[in-house]
Amino acid sequence: MGMRSFYAAGTPRPLRLAATVEAVQAVGLCVAAISGAIDAASGRSYQVSSGIALVVLEFIVVAGFSLIAYGLAQSRPWSRTPAVMTQVLVAVVGIFLVQAGHFDWGIPALALAVAGVAGVFAPASLRALNRPEEDDATPPRKETASRRR
Repeated sequence: MGMRSFYAAGTPRPLRLAATVEAVQAVGLCVAAISGAIDAASGRSYQVSSGIALVVLEFIVVAGFSLIAYGLAQSRPWSRTPAVMTQVLVAVVGIFLVQAGHFDWGIPALALAVAGVAGVFAPASLRALNRPEEDDATPPRKETASRRR
């Protein structure tokens, strides 16, 4: 048996790019969370309790990014809005990092955010993420005898 693909059959390239960007961001945040966990465990955190809380929060966000990446890879319509929102937040964090002089983290964050938004808003991605119209899927109602009068 072969391993099932991360991407659904027929997932357009731009949507694959957006899913990959979300996955890369999840991995990056996971690395940061592990680093924070090591700092909290070794006592290098400002306050151990707040360090632990931040690490738990980071792992929850990692799970969210991973779920969004999977939704994009499977062309699920629900994944579009969270994907755009996460990219906006990553861009804001990237801007703060650049302003603070952390170009080694800020520039890649901004580049990933731009690539993620471009992937989601590409025409092929928008077509893949659109829900079918319900009017076409709903059969016409039959007229009853009482309504005909």
